[in-house]
Amino acid sequence: MGSGGLTVKAPVAQSRVYISLDDLLNSRQHCQRLPLFRGPVRASRQLGQQFTRLRGRGVDFDQVRSYQPGDDIRSIDWRVTARSGKVHTKVFNEERERPVFLMCEQSDRMFFGSQTCMKSVLAADAASLIAWTALAHNDRVGGVIFGSECHEVRPQRNRRAILRLFSLLKEANNALQPASKAISDMPSEPLNLALRHSREVVKPGSILYLLCDHAAIDHLNQTLLINLAVHNDLVLLPVYDVMESQLPAQTSLAFMQADDRLTLNTADAALRNAYADQFIAQQQAWQRLSRRFSCSLFSLHTGSSAVDQLRDMLSSHKHRSTQ
Repeated sequence: MGSGGLTVKAPVAQSRVYISLDDLLNSRQHCQRLPLFRGPVRASRQLGQQFTRLRGRGVDFDQVRSYQPGDDIRSIDWRVTARSGKVHTKVFNEERERPVFLMCEQSDRMFFGSQTCMKSVLAADAASLIAWTALAHNDRVGGVIFGSECHEVRPQRNRRAILRLFSLLKEANNALQPASKAISDMPSEPLNLALRHSREVVKPGSILYLLCDHAAIDHLNQTLLINLAVHNDLVLLPVYDVMESQLPAQTSLAFMQADDRLTLNTADAALRNAYADQFIAQQQAWQRLSRRFSCSLFSLHTGSSAVDQLRDMLSSHKHRSTQ
């Protein structure tokens, strides 16, 4: 009884129904508010403790500091040493290859929203914020936009790749319409198609952000995630609308799907509880998946902006990871 294939007859005044290219470009101003890539990423079974920027001998100069035992004598700054009378050494930033790969769903089932925006818009907002933040930290950025088909952009360290990704994202988002069939009637789970496609393009050692519909967990083929999770850092970002988690307590609520109509008596407590239990079961399935692959899980909802949710979630995650 979730939103898959059903469109609720509810007012969406002042809500964002579609994303614009300006929205995606303007999200760049918020990237400094996100703590992405500013601390250690979780310990990976393959790569161990990782940072996007490592200190060592490299190309980019970082700072001059007092010499410490074990420092490379070739990095001694003789001018500062002569001027200060104490041995100083140069420290450089050595870049570690950490491509950022975004998987963002833009399918008809994401064209649903009862709060500030459609789920598809929220997912696009979050993808743009992550992309700009990654580029600001000199990471290569690419991704796959998926729905009924997949469109990819190979990770690159330039704005052209982001603009290409945003162009595909906007095109897919603006083509969305209310779903004409239920999730169970879909020929294949969109996320499974995207995961099969991504196995060929995601290089080991990447940070993989998965933005998809919360209900995707019901038909997810978890074996498709095994190699991706083992060789990359995986962040799960399922997206849901508040009305998918709990029905409002009112006399009735009307849904429509193509020419079909469905009216629910939402004053019935048993119906509301059964509806809420279905969503809780999906949440628990996501949590089990996160534990199975030792990956991060942050659920996003349409009740507030992507930047506020990502900032709060990632700040708390960073705090826990450094304790």
